[in-house]
Amino acid sequence: MCNLYTNKSTVQEMASLFATPATYGFNVPADVYPQYPGIVVREVHGERVLEQMTWGFPRHSNNKRTGKPNKPTATNNARDDKLWTIWRQWFTDPAQRCLIPFTSFAEAEGEAGKMTRTWISVADQPVAAWAGLWRPTDEWGNAYTGVMVDATKELWDIHDRMPVILHPDAHETWLRADAEEAMTVVTQYPAAKLRVERTDDPWFARKALTPNKNLQI
Repeated sequence: MCNLYTNKSTVQEMASLFATPATYGFNVPADVYPQYPGIVVREVHGERVLEQMTWGFPRHSNNKRTGKPNKPTATNNARDDKLWTIWRQWFTDPAQRCLIPFTSFAEAEGEAGKMTRTWISVADQPVAAWAGLWRPTDEWGNAYTGVMVDATKELWDIHDRMPVILHPDAHETWLRADAEEAMTVVTQYPAAKLRVERTDDPWFARKALTPNKNLQI
């Protein structure tokens, strides 16, 4: 599960890479947590645009003690093996797919209570695209989630899942193709093209407003 990623690219860099207009005034954090604003690329009337959305589809539950609704939590990752079931409504509609620009993503390593951040970036893509889905929500406006696959065996010691990192020539397929063809680009990215940086930074060194519970379904 990915619960933290960075996007340190500028609007101009993203606009150039993803062929969108560059006339945006976004104010978003470089470190993106669930329920934080992030940048996605999607198509509107056949043209690509950059758009700010909230990371994570709202998920609702009730308090077991009081029976009252809890605040919604974020389902920020979507399993590839459930794209045809839970996620079918959005996956099968190309207009509901998006690209999530990122420069690295983080996973937690270590024993409970002492976990540290391990960052993974794409050696041959300084700014890469993670395959995503998006939808309008009443709670947070437009929101997005990132598609995950089983990790390559080289990354198993870090985590058993990894984002669907798209090759540049797969961007068009993900944004426009029918579901069967789009599924062909839902694959593992070669481990040889990924950089792993282990740090001593505590995993839970995050701002107080960051949600505590995030899910992958």
